[in-house]
Amino acid sequence: MDDLEQTTLDELGPIDFFVIEFPESHLTGEGLLALVELVDRGIIRVLDLVFVERRSDGTTVRLHLDEQDHRPVLAQFTGASSGLVGDDDLTVIGEILEPGTWAAVLVYENTWAAPLGRALRRAGGQLVAGGRIPVQAILAVLDDIEADSGTDHRLVERA
Repeated sequence: MDDLEQTTLDELGPIDFFVIEFPESHLTGEGLLALVELVDRGIIRVLDLVFVERRSDGTTVRLHLDEQDHRPVLAQFTGASSGLVGDDDLTVIGEILEPGTWAAVLVYENTWAAPLGRALRRAGGQLVAGGRIPVQAILAVLDDIEADSGTDHRLVERA
């Protein structure tokens, strides 16, 4: 993984994160293979990949990649740590997880968008709003449109 500190602000694409919770016994590795493909294709750059477990007694622990040796695909992400995900973040994440589950915390740069961002910044553009629209919300809007419900739909809310 590249060193984030060596990347200038002008070179960065948008940075996102997500936390995905898994039941303890349901790791297939399929998602990790898809993640490797995105990295290999240059679409994203992994800045942090952290695994957290909330044990059945409610305690939360960080899982280290080298402890996951029965999942060889994880070895590719050993050292994927920019330090952006801190202990305070993991505490909050642990509080939202159900006992007996674990989560993958991924912080990634959308490298595909970096050239667009550079061009827009050079032209004086400045991001004033952004967000992510859940797939379920898109499907609900499409269902309403198809039903011609006349409901007003808004993808952007006032801050």
